[in-house]
Amino acid sequence: MPIVVGVAVALVAITAWIGIRGFLAKGELEAAVPLAGVVQSELIAGDAAAAQKTFASLDQHASAAASLTSDPIWRFGEIVPFVGPNLTVVRELASVVNQVSGQAIKPLVSAAGHLDVGSFKPVDGTIQLQPLMDAAPDISAAAEALASANDRVVAIDASASIPLLQAAAVQLQDAVLEANEVALSVDRAVQLLPAMLGADGARNYLVLFQNPAELRSGGGIPGALALVHTDGGRIDLVQQASSTDFPAFEAPVLDVPTDTRGIYGDTIGQYIQNVTLTPRFPITADLAREMWKRQFGVDVDGVLSADPVMLAYLLEATGPVDVGAGEQLTSENAVRVLLSDVYARYTVPSDQDAFFAAAAAAVFSKLSSGQLDAPKLISAVTRAGAEGRALIWSARPEEQTLLAGTTLAGELPVSDSDTQHFGVYLNDGTGSKMDYYLTPELKVGQAVCRNDGLVTIATQLTLTSTAPADAATSLPGYVTGAGAFGVPPGIIRTVVRIYGPPGSVNLGATSPAEGFAMYLAEDDTYPVTIFTIDLAPGESVTATTTMLAPARFAGEVAAVITPGINTPETSQMLMTC
Repeated sequence: MPIVVGVAVALVAITAWIGIRGFLAKGELEAAVPLAGVVQSELIAGDAAAAQKTFASLDQHASAAASLTSDPIWRFGEIVPFVGPNLTVVRELASVVNQVSGQAIKPLVSAAGHLDVGSFKPVDGTIQLQPLMDAAPDISAAAEALASANDRVVAIDASASIPLLQAAAVQLQDAVLEANEVALSVDRAVQLLPAMLGADGARNYLVLFQNPAELRSGGGIPGALALVHTDGGRIDLVQQASSTDFPAFEAPVLDVPTDTRGIYGDTIGQYIQNVTLTPRFPITADLAREMWKRQFGVDVDGVLSADPVMLAYLLEATGPVDVGAGEQLTSENAVRVLLSDVYARYTVPSDQDAFFAAAAAAVFSKLSSGQLDAPKLISAVTRAGAEGRALIWSARPEEQTLLAGTTLAGELPVSDSDTQHFGVYLNDGTGSKMDYYLTPELKVGQAVCRNDGLVTIATQLTLTSTAPADAATSLPGYVTGAGAFGVPPGIIRTVVRIYGPPGSVNLGATSPAEGFAMYLAEDDTYPVTIFTIDLAPGESVTATTTMLAPARFAGEVAAVITPGINTPETSQMLMTC
């Protein structure tokens, strides 16, 4: 009897010990997690002192939570049925939070002593490179720690724990994944920027300004171009050009991949206006670089791309800029002025190009002078990158390797067991600037319709023309195309190419539109469905493309779409077999 009583007392004591420590650990975790967001906000605001103080409190709470859940009695409790799986999850969550605090946030706070948001702000046309290089080791350490923490938190199996802990695990997984992606981007940036800005010697970059009023898969026709020179952090705009400054080359300037030539024709390598026909920016950049070299004799180190929508984002950071004749370009009017008003105001293409050049030079001048809000600048570039409006290609393989896999690289979407990706790419077929009035809507869906369990995946694309009813007569001929390419004035013709996941089986496309026809192709293992949609003013047309997924999966279907003036959020559609 005394033995039984002794065992009972011991179990009660152990239960009480674990319960008290669990209660205390819960409080420490609840105190720690919000502080991580506070540190982030303080770092973005450039307040390193406040971030250091907040981190001290965060680290104290995180260390306490890890300590409370890792003693031998707690670990013994983890083998107890029903209770044990919950204790394991709490310990693992606390351990990950402690790792993120000590190994990721700590070096980021340390890096803030060298680098803050203001470090990205030019002074008299020059960005100070030493702070970037000084901060690089700490940022790399933080990125490595977050990658490790991400692997650990994903591996936590909370399926046997209570719903509260399951929800906490998912919340932490999402937070660490987001932080990991941000840290990876910042790490790449501090590795790339000093070299790109001339830390190791002068560089030249070709900038393509894509015009989404005349769509291309990559965004739009490159109507304006510029040469930017960097050296020791100094950035100079040294030359501007128009697409009209380039000849029609007799043959493609480079060997274009066979699949690309089959889908887009030799014209992609003959006209600077058509290098963006492909959604694969590395091909676009290589062609544009060669054309610039042949025309102007400069062999550039890389190619960048932007568009007027990105310009509008940048104007949120710089404020309005003067573009001559008493006119200002603002974040609110930039897209309308550059992609619509200019064509009504100037009927001669060279005058339009001159206006574009003046606008680009004005924004560049204000950026390089440092007259900007640095946090808004970073936000603008980040937003443009996420939308595929900011693209970078480097002629240096080691730098291109760092860019690979990011939104800045402009590559075809990558699918995996979690997500099957479509690419939806739009090219103008009107030979005009009517895409200012084009509004797309995109849905994706999936359904299991076969006995073998393979998933049918689909996109549903709806294109709508918002052009005025009298577009044929009220809009300038330069905008409507004036029928020069066989398209009646006022009509918007769009050539659509849907890229499915590599290895998927192309089941084609359907549409209720009269005379609808589609064609099948392949581009570097990606099955491609091609069709053309003509829209009269006010008209909408929907087309649905279906493919059979390459293997069974239980994840999501997603899509990327050409970044136009109106780029939609992708929504889900209900599919039935």
